[in-house]
Amino acid sequence: MSMLYLTEKDVRDLLPMADCIGLMQTAFERLASAEAINQLRRRLILPTGSVLHYMAAGDGRYFGAKIYSSHPRHGTHFLFLLYRAADAEPLALMEANYLGQIRTGAASGLATRLMAREDAATLAIIGSGFQAQTQLEAMLAVRKLAETRVWSRDPAKRAAFAAENSVRYGTPVRAAETAEQAVRGAAIVVTATYAKDPVLEVEWIEPGAHINAMGSNQANRREIPTELVRRADLIVVDSLEQARMESGDLIMAFEDRDWNSSRLVELKDVISGRVKARTTLHQITLFKSNGLAVEDVIAAGFVYERALTPERASAGRLPATR
Repeated sequence: MSMLYLTEKDVRDLLPMADCIGLMQTAFERLASAEAINQLRRRLILPTGSVLHYMAAGDGRYFGAKIYSSHPRHGTHFLFLLYRAADAEPLALMEANYLGQIRTGAASGLATRLMAREDAATLAIIGSGFQAQTQLEAMLAVRKLAETRVWSRDPAKRAAFAAENSVRYGTPVRAAETAEQAVRGAAIVVTATYAKDPVLEVEWIEPGAHINAMGSNQANRREIPTELVRRADLIVVDSLEQARMESGDLIMAFEDRDWNSSRLVELKDVISGRVKARTTLHQITLFKSNGLAVEDVIAAGFVYERALTPERASAGRLPATR
């Protein structure tokens, strides 16, 4: 069979959030059992400001690599290459912007399902851009939310985000006037920004809150202040090795001994049951997400298989081949 070419629309149509949250659980189960192999992200930085980012993994059945280019003034371009593990056959080339957006939201959804209080009903989102959209969708998939408050620097963008998502999900989403108004009293807090410096303060976080910090994956950028990192009772990362390289939120807050603390664990340890995610109602928990290639591989494998289903073929919606 020829290699498939899958567009952004194909990926978005074939990867529902609820399914992707389940896929993320499987990915971390396979990491815990050593069935999956993950290589850390690397970056090639050019004098022009262009950057090539690349990361690879195998999940047992498939392996592949996400490759994306970025320039601070000209945007980012994502591609994913999927191969069959048994014989190294190239299977698909995918446009991968939505692949990353959906699986990033799903990873936060998985962490929230495990770490947030069962009765968590109020969500605060700092940021109203591309990634904030699937963060909201994932939170709604794992908790029954009575209210969502969003804040971002642009009043028009946060108002539009609130209005559009109130209609889309049939649940109240309100634009807050300040970040503090959004965060105070929230049981779940999501930071989804491009900020270089912290976007919230420790005093705003109530006992028992769960925080998903997913905006920064560079050592010199952070969304979470040092005081909140130190205050958190449990910090979960997708990869300790990658966190040491990329998690500015932790790198700028930690002393050397903190990297060996029992309150810092990997998500696979929570999935496997080695670590209990929440032991009291008053714990403050933090999921620091950087994004792993194994998440892309397992999501891409799912998209590829769904693209080949007879139902999709009979509807005339098979993707192009190359």
